[in-house]
Amino acid sequence: MPASCGDSLPLALHVNGRPHALAASREASLLHLLRNDLGLNGPKYGCGLGQCGACTVHVDGVAARSCVIPAHGVAGRHITTLEGLGSRAAFHPVQQAFEDAQAAQCGYCLNGMVMQAAALLAREPRPDEARIRSELSGNLCRCGTHVEILRAVSLAAARLAGEDRSAP
Repeated sequence: MPASCGDSLPLALHVNGRPHALAASREASLLHLLRNDLGLNGPKYGCGLGQCGACTVHVDGVAARSCVIPAHGVAGRHITTLEGLGSRAAFHPVQQAFEDAQAAQCGYCLNGMVMQAAALLAREPRPDEARIRSELSGNLCRCGTHVEILRAVSLAAARLAGEDRSAP
């Protein structure tokens, strides 16, 4: 059911720095609202159970699985999607590191990996490899680019710390 159908209720939230006033059904997930009503395709539908990470967004700066969050549960909160993390003209350092390290193959997991990594680095700027592995352990990648993803997160951490490093 589209978020704008059925028993729609008013909903106000901030997405990527912009306020939005919408009507959404009680059953609509945040993922559904982001993709179908706001046209934001960074977060992906993967498992629908919050276990694969493809739908990861930031809710008030914290990584969260948007497929299992009721849209009305985040009323008034600040949501950041991959599109709001950076732009084509100015990538977020994590996005740039993923590109530089060639850490994408099919790209389906990329949204979740980037968003989870950005949240980690925002609260823990210099994680070691074990911490990065632990943080990303709930994000599934079927293509096998795990080594490149680990390199990308380490590269982003180094760059954010002011260490100018080229791609690994």
